[in-house]
Amino acid sequence: MTAKSAAAAAQATVYGYPRQGPNRELKKAIEGYWKGRVTADALHATAAELRRNNRRRLAGAGVHEVPTGDFSYYDHVLDTTVMVGAIPERHRAAVTADATDGYFAMARGTQDVAPLEMTKWFDTNYHYLVPELGPDTVFTADSTKQVAELTEALAEGLSARPVLVGPVTYLLLAKPAPGVPADFEPLALLDRLLPVYAEVLADLRAAGADWVQLDEPALVQDRTPAELNAAERAYRDLGARTDRPKLLVASYFDRLGDALPVLAKAPVDGLALDFTEAAANLEALAAVGGLPGKRLVAGVVNGRNIWINDLQKSLATLGTLLGLADRVDVAASCSLLHVPLDTAPERDIDPQILRWLAFAEQKTTEIVTLAKGLAQGTDTITTALAANRADLASRANSPITRDPAVRSRAAAVTDARRSQPYTERAAAQRAHLNLPLLPTTTIGSFPQTTELRTARADLRTGRIDTAGYEERIKAEIQEVVSFQETTGLDVLVHGEPERNDMVQYFAEQLTGYLATQHGWVQSYGTRYVRPPVLAGDISRPEPMTVRWTSYAQSLSDRPVKGMLTGPVTMLAWSFVRDDQPLGDTARQVALALRDEVTDLETAGTSIIQVDEPALRETLPLRAADHPAYLAWATEAFRLTTAGVRPDTQIHTHMCYAEFGDIVQAIDDLDADVISLEAARSHMQVARELAAHGYPREAGPGVYDIHSPRVPSTEEAAALLRTGLKAIPAERLWVNPDCGLKTRGWPETRASLENLVTAARTVRAELPAS
Repeated sequence: MTAKSAAAAAQATVYGYPRQGPNRELKKAIEGYWKGRVTADALHATAAELRRNNRRRLAGAGVHEVPTGDFSYYDHVLDTTVMVGAIPERHRAAVTADATDGYFAMARGTQDVAPLEMTKWFDTNYHYLVPELGPDTVFTADSTKQVAELTEALAEGLSARPVLVGPVTYLLLAKPAPGVPADFEPLALLDRLLPVYAEVLADLRAAGADWVQLDEPALVQDRTPAELNAAERAYRDLGARTDRPKLLVASYFDRLGDALPVLAKAPVDGLALDFTEAAANLEALAAVGGLPGKRLVAGVVNGRNIWINDLQKSLATLGTLLGLADRVDVAASCSLLHVPLDTAPERDIDPQILRWLAFAEQKTTEIVTLAKGLAQGTDTITTALAANRADLASRANSPITRDPAVRSRAAAVTDARRSQPYTERAAAQRAHLNLPLLPTTTIGSFPQTTELRTARADLRTGRIDTAGYEERIKAEIQEVVSFQETTGLDVLVHGEPERNDMVQYFAEQLTGYLATQHGWVQSYGTRYVRPPVLAGDISRPEPMTVRWTSYAQSLSDRPVKGMLTGPVTMLAWSFVRDDQPLGDTARQVALALRDEVTDLETAGTSIIQVDEPALRETLPLRAADHPAYLAWATEAFRLTTAGVRPDTQIHTHMCYAEFGDIVQAIDDLDADVISLEAARSHMQVARELAAHGYPREAGPGVYDIHSPRVPSTEEAAALLRTGLKAIPAERLWVNPDCGLKTRGWPETRASLENLVTAARTVRAELPAS
């Protein structure tokens, strides 16, 4: 096909769409089902309606080929586990008894059975359920979900493309099942898995699928020759089948690197590549001779951030790609799952600024516009191009984006470090705080009750005034502090009742940030967040947390931690500006937070926790890019915390990520204490810290807060004893994996009481000093 005919054939498509619905209908239906208020039939009917509405949105906007199979009740990797029959043995009975309840048991656990481990989907804030595999795993195909959702779309007369997690990525994301040796490589199961994928593909072909998309984002990471050989073998095998649909292998989030020639030569029918996060893909594609005779889906609209596309620039990229493939189609760089649904409901953002933003609905329009311009010529989209140029210029020239005072302060900063080494600080802190061995604490937040959410809503709508709202917050803090004292926790928190979200709360008080009212994005399961928009230079006009922390401290003689969100996490869980380096933005945020740390210490706060759960999440996917990122990320944390006295104890917290990759960076933060998720991973991080020789204090979690189950005293004690094998008692803390915001009070009370009892039990077992 000539470049001209490739352009004429250009169509618009997407890889996936937000699942929740305009008013988070899916969240409400699922949580209602868990509580017994919504029947299974009603839950499935809500889900079907949401899928139907998404297809109508996409088709109505002009998308030529809609995705199916991207919808999920909890997580698409868990859906893949069901599709290939890799149900953990401990969940088989529940899945057999009731598929829906068994599915949620794998995701959330039950009182008697632990859930699957959960971690971050590459470098995003989306969490997936980690497959558990071993030498004895038997795969069996179950294409029910995939066929049913394809059938729904075809019945509406739509052109539809099922989207599946690819077999190589699925195995590379998996871990050895409990009891399986840690050195077991799930990729060794590839030859056993491929016939199951072949069966699913054949079922989809029989159901009417013309194309099927297989997502292989794991191939944008550094891969060994053996792993690349596995990818080559997988697609040689699947491509050779005669009963399959056409295969589109998709990658995103970074450049394909050495995997590109492997996939380009494979007997598949098309590739989908990211040309936003990975502009290097264009040069690499030309270097391998393009994709003659194949389809290229070009991800030229950023599917992970919310700024409007530069249409002219994207058209130039698309024009360059013509001639490198038999057919060039237009898409976002990845699933639109990672952005909110629509800017239209946002009423509190200045209309001019709102024109700078593109959520899933607007990105779909951009994709369709680009496909039309590529297929029919730019003369057909002149109005859209003119409006786009005006909106881009408006943002570039806006005074919101630049504050000379902030930039001057950031430019004057040199590398910041604590003035005393850790050993001296530790001695001063132990003398000042006088805590027992194995001190107990929590991560920060306590349950966000219906009453708290109602109070915030009442304040927004004027049903109560500020004084009435603050009385409700004080009452909640009193209850939280009283409970912690009665339970026997050693270091208390105020519970964060005033905070809607650990990033949004701070963003709403910093200049340069914009907050949305309806910009919900799925983090995991039914947990949705509204990432703020980092639009301009950052500063802190006034203290943000001092008042409530000081109030809590006035209620107790035990130390109360001040709680802040760190600069890297403030970036990672926001939609960041794309017009300057991330390191520059991180420095601005760090300086704003440094002012808060100083004010907390001045107010008498002896322990200050600066959470950085996103430090590992934001790690670039390619090792060559790690040093530059870790340099500015660790500097930003030290800049935030370096100005305090030696006897002020700095904590940090991280959760639900693979920490082994960044142990040196954790060390470089120079925090006095770090708390980490460890319950689902069976204290793996404690062993990793020990192997590194981590010299400071650590609290690997003994209570998995992402499950409703209450860990017994003995269970927590057993984890604690495991932790003691890696970390000496004088440096080991006892705490949950993460904050308790999403939990209910009954389970929180019982779990923390068991945690404290476990700490006392193990403390009594320690040899007398």
